[in-house]
Amino acid sequence: MKLFDINTIFFTFLGYPMSYLEFFGTIFNLWCVWLTAKGKVSSWPVGIVSIILYLFLFYQIQFYSDLTEQLYFLVTSFWGWWVWLHPGSKKETDENNQLKISLSPKRVILASISAVIFGTVAMTYFMSRIHLFFPKLFLLPASYPFLDALTTVMSFTATILMVKKKVECWYFWILVDIIGIGLYYVKGVKFISLEYLIFLVLAVKGLFSWRKEVIGYK
Repeated sequence: MKLFDINTIFFTFLGYPMSYLEFFGTIFNLWCVWLTAKGKVSSWPVGIVSIILYLFLFYQIQFYSDLTEQLYFLVTSFWGWWVWLHPGSKKETDENNQLKISLSPKRVILASISAVIFGTVAMTYFMSRIHLFFPKLFLLPASYPFLDALTTVMSFTATILMVKKKVECWYFWILVDIIGIGLYYVKGVKFISLEYLIFLVLAVKGLFSWRKEVIGYK
């Protein structure tokens, strides 16, 4: 179990101690996002490996909203894997017999924004007090509860849109990545901060790639 300890160091680079958890969790996560930007269904099983590693990581650095997020991702990854392989109708099916990329209607976009606003307020309140509610499980207060909650709720929303292969998921991911770059750097997990910089590039690429795909269907 020492491999799942944030203090078990894999190697040191320019004075930065890299744990096994952070390194392999990041590598699998990058691989997952790269595959997602290409619309590959294999992104889901690759992402599941990363999620399991990050569950251990975020618990140990007191990012409790992110911990909750990983549990959510674990469930939605199996859901997304199934949905991409089993579209509901021929209208939703691409030439590879998988769910095709599409745009969200305005009502879905408004509902998504509203969910982010109200969800962030609720999660910030809960996570800023979670060490009081469950002192035996969470020994220390949450770090940056508002920003952590904001990125978590946006990720929840983006994941649902991504499962449905909606282009708008990438706008949420781009915002999450911008905040994540600074948040993880300040927290001291600099490799994950670098990961989010790469995520930002991949998210922009994914946005343009998926939009191009939608135009191709018209």
